[in-house]
Amino acid sequence: MAAAAIAALVAVLFLVAAVDGTQPGPPLPAPLRKYKTIHPGKRNQVLTCSEPTDHRKPCVATCPNRCPEECLVYCPTCTTYCLCGLYPGFTCGDPRFTGADGNNFYFHGKKGQNFCIVSDTGLHINAHFIGKHNPAMSRDFTWIQALGIRFAEHRLYMGAQKTVVWDNEVDRLELTFDGKLIGIPDEINGQWQSTTVPALTVTRTSEANGVSVELKGAFEILARVVPITDEDSRIHSYGVTEDDSLAHFDLGFKFYDLTDDVHGVLGQTYSTNYVNKLSVSANMPIMGGGPRYVSSNIFATYCKVARFVRQAGISMITTRAS
Repeated sequence: MAAAAIAALVAVLFLVAAVDGTQPGPPLPAPLRKYKTIHPGKRNQVLTCSEPTDHRKPCVATCPNRCPEECLVYCPTCTTYCLCGLYPGFTCGDPRFTGADGNNFYFHGKKGQNFCIVSDTGLHINAHFIGKHNPAMSRDFTWIQALGIRFAEHRLYMGAQKTVVWDNEVDRLELTFDGKLIGIPDEINGQWQSTTVPALTVTRTSEANGVSVELKGAFEILARVVPITDEDSRIHSYGVTEDDSLAHFDLGFKFYDLTDDVHGVLGQTYSTNYVNKLSVSANMPIMGGGPRYVSSNIFATYCKVARFVRQAGISMITTRAS
């Protein structure tokens, strides 16, 4: 399939490079499960990146200057990357996406609503937005709080739990598959594998708040729960209060089996027929057309650009683990 050949990395992560003029970089190396998260000065800075069969020495990594407090480590090479380095497919903050074509754009959505960000014949992904209203603006500040993922007959939920006081070492991830809670060992590389869909795994990339989700042959998702800090709120006038740290997702996607008919806020950029009509030279190119992408709930597949067909090709993948 033409769009599958793109296989570009997509991730939703923290707003950094958009304000300093950084240009999009090439896709990150794959697979995403090989990435771990480190916090310099914390006990997990010296990272054992090896798998039991690799016989590699522990990886001692240092974060880049642009993101000294937290970064991703690609274990095979011990290379570090900023979470929001504007790689194709990355998106962050009030959400800024980097499409598969490498162009950046914002999609503000509306707090409390769900939007289809990827819709294809065999895969549908909705995002639930939380937000804060700024009376001085005509729109809400918004962030992605949850994902609802549909494939074949299955439903995968990924959520960032509401948190009053943020602590990096307290896990705020909520994951369910077909309505049942997913339990993952509280250690880096801890893994859960579905018994009904062996090709589906969830692996911890940090001891708390970071995972890689993979449906082999279909997609990978790199997810990190983060808060809005007091500093973020001060700089951007978010108006964060003491009763809610606005925990939300930084995310990354890699797709392997999309068709050229794929749509959605992000998904459309993976089609070889996609024509970018945004003003890419603007400081904040904004993708409009919000009503086209609205879904009635986190798992609904009836937005105006929906393409999902429950028994389409991806269902063949769900029965195999390799």
